[in-house]
Amino acid sequence: MTIRTSASWPVDLPRHIDVPRTSVHYNLEVSAHRYPDKPLAIFYDTPMTYGAAWRQARALAGFLRQRCSVRRRDRVLLFMQNCPQFIVSFYGILQADAMVVPVNPMNLSEELRHYATDSDARTIVCGQELYPHVQPLLEQGVLDHAIVTAYSDYATAATDLPVPEAVRAPRIAIGDRGVTLWHEALDAALDPGPSVTGPDDLCVMPYTSGTTGLPKGCVHTHASVMFTSVAGTLWFGQIADTTLLATLPFFHVTGMQGSMNGPIFAGATVVLMQRWDRDVAARLIERYRVKAWTNIATMAIDFLANPNLGDYDLSSLRRIGGGGAAMPEAVAARLKDLVGLDYTEGYGLSETMAPTHINPPQQPRRQCLGIPIFDTDARVVNPETLAEVGVGEVGEIVVHGPQIFRGYWKNPQATRDAFIEMEGRPFFRTGDLGRVDGDGYYYIVDRLKRMINASGFKVWPAEVEAMLYRHPAIQEACVIATPDTTRGETVKAMIVLRPEDRAHVGIEDIVEWSRTQMAAYKIPRIVEFVEHLPKSATGKVQWRQLQEKEWANAG
Repeated sequence: MTIRTSASWPVDLPRHIDVPRTSVHYNLEVSAHRYPDKPLAIFYDTPMTYGAAWRQARALAGFLRQRCSVRRRDRVLLFMQNCPQFIVSFYGILQADAMVVPVNPMNLSEELRHYATDSDARTIVCGQELYPHVQPLLEQGVLDHAIVTAYSDYATAATDLPVPEAVRAPRIAIGDRGVTLWHEALDAALDPGPSVTGPDDLCVMPYTSGTTGLPKGCVHTHASVMFTSVAGTLWFGQIADTTLLATLPFFHVTGMQGSMNGPIFAGATVVLMQRWDRDVAARLIERYRVKAWTNIATMAIDFLANPNLGDYDLSSLRRIGGGGAAMPEAVAARLKDLVGLDYTEGYGLSETMAPTHINPPQQPRRQCLGIPIFDTDARVVNPETLAEVGVGEVGEIVVHGPQIFRGYWKNPQATRDAFIEMEGRPFFRTGDLGRVDGDGYYYIVDRLKRMINASGFKVWPAEVEAMLYRHPAIQEACVIATPDTTRGETVKAMIVLRPEDRAHVGIEDIVEWSRTQMAAYKIPRIVEFVEHLPKSATGKVQWRQLQEKEWANAG
């Protein structure tokens, strides 16, 4: 059967696209040859040209191969905030024929340990402010090599912008075993030799989680990463003259594809922010005549709440959109009044390397996932019988397309569970309950998987529960979502303390302990002590009952 397409397909776009059968890092090489002196990134008014980025990526690749013994298909951890070095590292790792394992910079040592041991990575490239989380893994032999960079090395121009502390911090010397400073690695100027990577080789492995509690690696090839890099560029008509504002984190697939890999394919310029600041964002849009900005709802809400917004010239904007969570109707309306643009929402997951659905730019609908993009077939099925349901009926969204991952790293059972076969083709089960209307637009209704969406960050309750059980006073724990006016949702923990600890362990003790164990966005901001948790006849905690009660109490 041919791939289904929407009646609202953009009139100027083909239904099928031919994507280059080359490696992702070749895109940087091509753009560097085309635009050697053009800024690829502008970092607090300091530019990094395409030519410089490509030369540095090659130098890093040479160091990884010759000094860190990185070989083809090896995994290398990339652990830093948004900065030009992230771009150089990403493409340098790929040039070394290795696989990038992007890690959320909010993660702490024990979380980082899982990424290292599960991926079998022996080398990490990190920001110097994150090195304290890396150091124990080097000392214990979990990692062999760390290349550590100071963001200030790439923010050298005079600027009137308020620069984040981590960017201002000067380079520090680190003499620990296995550590090489970034400038030393590049100054070695080692030749990486030829790359033998093809489209079906390992490229990027973002981690996601689920019901087991431990994050799982999503295996993507150069072909799947190339597809959404090209697809997003074509969908929005992005060209070399486009200037984009990058505020989403590069470790996440939406920021990675929409604000890094897609622009590099097009030869565009990225105005890069390390941390969100609504005034800085407005000033950068005005200063660099930014045309496109991909964000999440919480950023847009904060941006519009700026009382000084009227002082900035935002007339250069031609596109604004994002995903992660539905944009509230009132916020989208205000944005339309302010800049005359509809907020264009899209939908994707780590397993799909960003979009499977995007709203047509000429006919976007609010609080809507959009329509399946090029060469992508989406259906809605009954989650129990797996039979396709009718238009307007609710079921699980399943997707088939070139952007779908190969499977979960070293987890064949989870991979089998993630797919169903329809008409002889594998469809990925998204775990999201939704519906499709008569025009082919998709809408999310609920979640089949347990997940909390806090400011666009996905929090998996089972993972937080697993970490909470390390606390010696916790007997049982159940993590659920609770409404939050700013974050959309936030993390709530229902906890049963051990009888001997109930008199001397308080809620703040649990919260403070959590801050030392897990990334900030995972920390339970609300903790409730209870006498017991509801359980099924087989002894399983009935989390859904607690979740439904929480939503009912919140109205």
